[in-house]
Amino acid sequence: MLKICFFGMGSIGKRHLKNLVKILKERKLDFEIDVVKRKKEVDEEVRFYIKSIYSIKDFIPTFYDIVFIVNDTSAHIETLNLMKNYSNNFFIEKPLSINISKINIDDYKGKKIYIACPMRYSNVIEYLKKEIDFSKVYSIRALCSSYLPDWRPTIDYRNNYSAKKELGGGVTLDLIHEWDYLTYLLGFPEKIFNLRKKVSHLEISSDDISVYIAEYKDKLVELHLDYFGRVPTRRIELFLKEGTVIGDFIKNTVILENNKEVDLSDDVDDYIKEMNNFLDIIFKGKVNFNNLEYAYKVLKLIEGE
Repeated sequence: MLKICFFGMGSIGKRHLKNLVKILKERKLDFEIDVVKRKKEVDEEVRFYIKSIYSIKDFIPTFYDIVFIVNDTSAHIETLNLMKNYSNNFFIEKPLSINISKINIDDYKGKKIYIACPMRYSNVIEYLKKEIDFSKVYSIRALCSSYLPDWRPTIDYRNNYSAKKELGGGVTLDLIHEWDYLTYLLGFPEKIFNLRKKVSHLEISSDDISVYIAEYKDKLVELHLDYFGRVPTRRIELFLKEGTVIGDFIKNTVILENNKEVDLSDDVDDYIKEMNNFLDIIFKGKVNFNNLEYAYKVLKLIEGE
C-alpha cells in the first residue's frame, strides 16, 4: 500500500491527483492519499480519492512513500523542509521557490526530488529535441503571451497567487517553463540580461512583462513573457540558414524551413506523460532529468545569479 500526501489542492493539484490515481490504477498499485491544506476542505470532484484531509496547523508529519508539494510557490521549501525526514520521494510543482537563498541543496542528499516541467513532454519539444541540430541555429525567439484573467475564468484573477508577488506570482516565475525548455534544448547561456516590470491595467502586484536576451557561444536567444496578451500565443522560432522553424505549442505543430507543417496532435496529455515519468523515476530507477540541482540552476538563471 503506497502512502501518498499532497500539500495543496488547487487546480494544478487536482490535475496531478487525478492523473496519479489513473496511472496507479493502470499499474495495479494500491494506494491511499492524504491532503494537507490551509482549509480542511476539498472539491467534491476529488474528495472520493482522498482518505484524510488535514489543515496545515493540525497536521503531524508521518512517513509517506511519495509527497506532492503543489501549494503556493512561497511555501514550497518550507514544506520540503517539514517533510524531508518523512519521505524519500518528492514531486514539487514549478517553480521550485520564490527565493533561491532559502535553498541549500546539501540538505536533501539521497532524496528523489522531481520538479515539474510538463513542457518538456510536449510533442513540439520532443520533435525539436530529436530533429533539429541546434548547432546550426543562428538565433531563437520564444514568446508566451496570454491574458491572466482568462487563465482561470471561475476565479477572480486578483485573488490568485499569480497576481501576488509575495506568493511567487509574476510572469518571470510563473512562466519559468520557457527557460526550463530552452535550457533543455540548448543548455545554459553564457550571459543573460532581463527587464521585468508591471506595465498593464491588471490589478496585480506582480510583474506582468519580462523580456530576456541571452548569449550563447554561437547564438542569441530572445524571450518575451507577458500576462496581458489578448491573443494566446506560445511558440518558439528557430532561425537557420535554410529558413525558419516555428514550433507552436497551442496548435501543436511545427512549421519547417520549407513551410511544410508537421501536425503533432495526439490524445496523450503532457501531464500524463510527466506523471508516468515521475513514477518510473521512483519505481524503475529512471534518470531524473529535472532534479533539485537542475531546477535550482534554472531558478538562479532567471534571478540573474
